[in-house]
Amino acid sequence: MQINLSGGRTLSTSRSSFVMGILNATPDSFFSGSRKPELQEGLDTAGAMIDDGADIIDIGGESTRPGSSYIEVDEEIRRVVPLIEGIRKFSDAAISIDTRKAAVAEAAINAGADIVNDVSGLRDDARLGFIVSQYDVPVVLMHMRGTPENMQKNPHYTDVVQEIIDELEIGVCRAKSMTVAADKIIIDPGIGFGKRLEDNLLILKHIQRFRDLGYPVLIGLSRKSFIGDVTGADIDSRLAGSIAANMYSVMNGAEILRVHDVKETVWMLDIISAIEGAD
Repeated sequence: MQINLSGGRTLSTSRSSFVMGILNATPDSFFSGSRKPELQEGLDTAGAMIDDGADIIDIGGESTRPGSSYIEVDEEIRRVVPLIEGIRKFSDAAISIDTRKAAVAEAAINAGADIVNDVSGLRDDARLGFIVSQYDVPVVLMHMRGTPENMQKNPHYTDVVQEIIDELEIGVCRAKSMTVAADKIIIDPGIGFGKRLEDNLLILKHIQRFRDLGYPVLIGLSRKSFIGDVTGADIDSRLAGSIAANMYSVMNGAEILRVHDVKETVWMLDIISAIEGAD
């Protein structure tokens, strides 16, 4: 399995899925364990994730938890660029920049980022798709209705899977209209972003339908509220539920797992590989 990066480079893995470790240079992301607003703490966490087997480090400087609002571009750049530059001093691991802003993405790419992860699916900033195209980097197009600030205010779907597919296809067309190459597109159905419990469960049940669009599928469900809705566990106790849901996702075709708990996710993938490889 591989992802095409810029300059003819590829990112490959022998596992069932790539592991994308979440690193938030923020004081307010929804899981406190991912908040690393201090530079050295962020660098130490990135190094540990890489040692634990992360294929990609996903760095965000703006929280997109339900109810959150935009921060200023300069502040977001201040949070993420030193972290990317610092990681580049000790590792050539793939780095993803989690942003909705073209200026942040460009600064991050120039600092060493390889992938753009846009929760708005190129809807928020008209320039972002052109930055992706200009630098020829992969882009994650995530599904979300509205913005993080209002996305959980009475979300409603009649046929959630088909509606998300239709809207992702619009996002893909938007990307291509900005001359983003098809082999640089990754899709994410947006677990927890404007979704109810039943919506999240149906997305996971029907991952193969998203794969049928012909692009790699990223699933980001780590420690999210639907796991607590099912198990009753608070956010600090959702590791087991996250591992179970991620295992289901991989076994049904997810190619990238965006997670807080890299080591445990890698172990899970190693177990799957060992079972599938047994004679």
